Amino acid sequence: MLTSALLTRVVGAALEEDAPWGDLTSTALLPADATATADLVAREPGVLAGGDVFAEAFMLTDPATVVDLHVADGDAFAAGDVLATVTGSARSLLTAERVALNFTQRLSGIATLTAAYVAAVEGAGPDGKRVRIADTRKTTPGLRAFERHAVLAGGGRNHRFSLSDAVMAKDNHLAVLSRGGRDLATALRNAIETLPHTTHVVVEVDRLDQIPAVLEGGAHTVLLDNFSLEDLRTGVALIDGRATAEASGGVNLDTVRAIAGTGVDVISVGALTHSARALDLGLDVRIDAGPRND
Repeated sequence: MLTSALLTRVVGAALEEDAPWGDLTSTALLPADATATADLVAREPGVLAGGDVFAEAFMLTDPATVVDLHVADGDAFAAGDVLATVTGSARSLLTAERVALNFTQRLSGIATLTAAYVAAVEGAGPDGKRVRIADTRKTTPGLRAFERHAVLAGGGRNHRFSLSDAVMAKDNHLAVLSRGGRDLATALRNAIETLPHTTHVVVEVDRLDQIPAVLEGGAHTVLLDNFSLEDLRTGVALIDGRATAEASGGVNLDTVRAIAGTGVDVISVGALTHSARALDLGLDVRIDAGPRND
């Protein structure tokens, strides 16, 4: 959730980075009383995310700025559509422009890519089973909440937010356990006994023969990592509804539909956040120079 405090903190830091001692160009060239109106225009089709972030950049720069959002987060748009209009001090608009665009282009790119994955798996599950497309923790440091919001705007789902939110035993955890001679099923049961009853437990496996012990240990989700399509189908059959079946690894827009067809419940895709291309959005500014001293 993008709270007011989070918006102020993250966007404020970006503005400070971009203009630590003010905008020298706008201050030197533009009259203090000059006003402007700017339109956020889509140069290509996509899905919007980050409307509130866009507005926050201008409002933090100058609280008198008026921002009208014409498209809501999660809405699709076409090339040429006007997504928002901003009115206020010309100096303030041009000072905030790049930060506002950087956020909105990045987040809309994530939402647009997520929407493409969601569309690709529509109706692909066995007997029409709905398959969830989820993000991962492969996010830009400091921007995870923003990027996860963009995934939701694109129709995807969020995985755990942080290391503190769920137990997720990955290959390196299992390697340490095996070197110590500990039995995986027993280790999982002992861990679950010490955890709050609301804690979700995910275990990543990379071989079919690991699945029985994971189920015996009481895992809630079995993450099938880098499995072939045939092994994914076998893994889903072994899990047999006793846990959520999640697939990861080797997922792209060319492979995701076939992966969904194996019967998994969730497909986690790191590319949603670490490989999304920034969408081409522009801010078209109309300058009113203000009163002239003739």
